[in-house]
Amino acid sequence: MEYTEAIKSTPVVLVEFYASWCQHCMRMMPVVEQVKELLEGQVDVYQLDIDQNRKLADVENIDSTPTFMIYRDGKPVWRESGEMDGQYLLSKIQSFM
Repeated sequence: MEYTEAIKSTPVVLVEFYASWCQHCMRMMPVVEQVKELLEGQVDVYQLDIDQNRKLADVENIDSTPTFMIYRDGKPVWRESGEMDGQYLLSKIQSFM
């Protein structure tokens, strides 16, 4: 699926840009999995490895990992980088639903 289609796949979409060598990203993996399960059927969650998606990471100006972006109706509405509490991430997503 193309990125422009993916960010419009549900009204609210979470995208995580991560790197396989990033310790913070690895610690966020189970958190993102839990958020994905809790919001299944309501919010699509995409996890993109910056090393495999370099052009897209450049277009989105990703300069640190993990970087989380929330899209609403295909438009970016929130962005934050670094490790974060799962409840915080969940509440951010729900605030745009």
